[in-house]
Amino acid sequence: MKTLNLNKPADSGLEILKVVMLFVVLALLWSLAQNIVLSIDPTSGYVDRSILILVLLALICFMGMIGLCWWLLNRFWLAWGLPGLGGMVLQFNSLLLWQQLGFYFASFALLLLAGVGCLVAIC
Repeated sequence: MKTLNLNKPADSGLEILKVVMLFVVLALLWSLAQNIVLSIDPTSGYVDRSILILVLLALICFMGMIGLCWWLLNRFWLAWGLPGLGGMVLQFNSLLLWQQLGFYFASFALLLLAGVGCLVAIC
């Protein structure tokens, strides 16, 4: 079986630092966003200032959900006794063409379903 090792070298501490710094910057921007918009445009209303705060809050929640989902995936993956996420099987090219297209179609369908789910959640 051909495998691709996706384990990174020991610079993961730098990646964690980048994510923490991004959270800190977004949190600081979230607390200062209304004042920044008001200083740029003194005629802005409450709705104009709140839109920027909602966008920043959505970014913070998105980053948090991505981290939580990755952590849960790692926990479940190891609990099921599967090999680590660092090893990925390279057998995709050996599949038949219709199997590859089926995989692409299933991936697109799941992406479309997730997008529709997000739109439904907004409405």
